[in-house]
Order: sequence, then structure tokens, then C-alpha cells
Amino acid sequence: MKFVLAPDSFKESMKAIEVAEAMEKGIKKVLNNAQCIKVPMADGGEGTTHALVHSTNGILEKIKVLGPLGKEVEGEIGILGEGKVAIIEMASASGLELLSKEERNPMITTTFGTGQLIKAALDKGVEKILIGIGGSATNDGGTGMLKALGAKFMDEEGKELPLGGGELLKLKHIDISGLDKRIKDVDIEVACDVTNPLTGEKGAAYVFAPQKGADKNMVKILDEGLKVYSNIIKETLNKDIENVEGAGAAGGLGAGLMAFLDANLKKGIDMVIEYTGLEEKIKDCDFVFTGEGSIDSQTIYGKTPIGVAKLAKKYNKPVIAFAGKIGEGVENLYDNGINSIIGILPEICTLEEALKDGNKNMEKAAENIARIIKLK
Repeated sequence: MKFVLAPDSFKESMKAIEVAEAMEKGIKKVLNNAQCIKVPMADGGEGTTHALVHSTNGILEKIKVLGPLGKEVEGEIGILGEGKVAIIEMASASGLELLSKEERNPMITTTFGTGQLIKAALDKGVEKILIGIGGSATNDGGTGMLKALGAKFMDEEGKELPLGGGELLKLKHIDISGLDKRIKDVDIEVACDVTNPLTGEKGAAYVFAPQKGADKNMVKILDEGLKVYSNIIKETLNKDIENVEGAGAAGGLGAGLMAFLDANLKKGIDMVIEYTGLEEKIKDCDFVFTGEGSIDSQTIYGKTPIGVAKLAKKYNKPVIAFAGKIGEGVENLYDNGINSIIGILPEICTLEEALKDGNKNMEKAAENIARIIKLK
């Protein structure tokens, strides 16, 4: 009997590969001859680099870069199996989790470190770069990233602007003559599930900046700065990206990637499914196990379990989804390929206990499902 184990991470408890390993242990307690194909997954956010590197037998490399406030942090790039594709998570260089609540300030945070990671990937001679842009601490339109790659953003006196989204109101001229020429020879794909435009009430500043530390006045300044930015992009590159879906992702990093690096935005789970080769693995299996920390009404919108389930449904494969927490509104998942949703907690406990015992609980839950399967 063949199982494909394709879970996401259980945030703050288990990495995706740890979830898959616990599933395998539980299954083999009952079906010791079962073949378990472990395919750790992600939806383009946290854990995507590790999932793709593991699934392709690639390598992970630590790179020292500037963090969102200009202090040195340790970012990561992954090089997938054959060495032709790099994967980057901008959050490892420019993410919100790198800052304390008191440090959050999208007026001054920068994507410069993300640009340094892209440059490091170019130095590896890859043909394609995949970028996950979830979890950003920034609202600079990607100008920091572009500065790290050689672009210049100047005021009316020709002086380069300081880093940070709060400076964009002063922007008068963009010089891309120094932009790294190697970018033209590399395809860039961006994992992005956000459809927000760059500016306005549904744009980067109004929707996302408050959670990054912005007050109402900051939000207004940041939004006006992004409007100035989009107008000068239009003048300089003849590209109108202000209202393009996804331009507002990661504080406007989506706009910067599309306008200057000709990046293509796609759903994160679709990217991960493609590069893990999940479809080929599912075709001839008997059961698919997936899951993540919480499954609820939002899971239908591109989260890992629904992406895996829709693919499995194409081949009529039964899907069991596991979760630490099962929320409201999961009924729609049963019409999209998930056959059963299993909570892994064996008893009422504290959140701290649930996170600490994740491996043990996942293993036991998988064992119990395997016992039911054995009855068939």
C-alpha cells in the first residue's frame, strides 16, 4: 500500500518534514510494509524554501544580509536539485518576525536584504529564481531590493533617497542603468496569493501597513508615496502597475518585482506542487495524507491542504487532512477533494502542551487512521 504524505508545517510546533515523518511512524506501526512517499509542502509562505530543497535533494545556504532595519541578519537561499533553480523567502531577510513589536515601522523598514539574496542567487549562476513574498515587515515598494541590485532612487536634487517607504514622497527620478544585467537572463517567479493593488483603500499601505506598525498618518504617507512611485515607474519604464493584481503584495514588493524584474506572480501552492513533482507521486498512490496547524474556512483560499486535495481529486485518490485545530466553515472542503479532517489532539490541553506534543499527537492520529484503513 502506498501513501503520499504531503503536509504543511504546523506553525510553532513541527516543520513540514517533521509532520510527514510522524505520519510515517504512525502508519508503519500498523502497516509495516506500507510505502510512504514524504513530500513536505508549503503554500509559498514560511517553510517553502525548506520544503522545495528537501523534495528535490537540493542544498540550503545561509547568507548574511541587511535585515528590515539595516542590522545584519542571516537570510537563506535554497538551490534545488539540479542547481538551475534558486528559492528565496523574502521573510528570511525582510520579514516581520525579525522585529519585535516595538521595532515595527514600515516608514523605515527595507527590502534591501531581499535584494542581496537575489544577488546571491545570481552569483550561483541559476536560470530561474523563485521568491516567496509572504510575511514582510516592509512598505517600500521593493525599492530597497532594487537598490541592492544596482538601481538608484533620487529626489529632485539628484540625491539618493534613504531606505524605507516613508521616503517615497520625495522620489523624482529612477535610474536603472546600474541594475544587475544578469537579471535579464533569469526567469523570476513569485509565490503570491495576495491580489491587492499597489495603492488605495485595498492597497499595500491601507490593508497591510497597520499590522507592520503603521498608524493612520503613516498609512496615508505610505500610500501617497506608493502613488508617486507608481507614477514615476510609468514615466521611466512605460509600465502601469498601480492597479495590477498582486502589486500591493509585501508592501509593494510585488510591484517592484513585476515592473523592474519582469517577474511572474503565481499562487504559492501551485508553485510548490510543480517543483516538488507532487502530481507524479500522487498518480499511483493509494492514500494521500496532508494537513497543517489550523484548518478552517480560510483553507479553501489556496492553503496547502486544499491544493493537495484538488490535485488528488483529479486522480480519485482519498485524502485525509490532519490539523491541530479544526475551525468553523470546513464543510466546503469536502466538495474539493478532502474526504476527512482529523484533529490530532487526544485531550483538552493548553496551547503550549499542544505545540510541544505535536509529533507524538500526529503519530498517534496517523496510527489510528491506518488501523481503520487496515480493516478494509
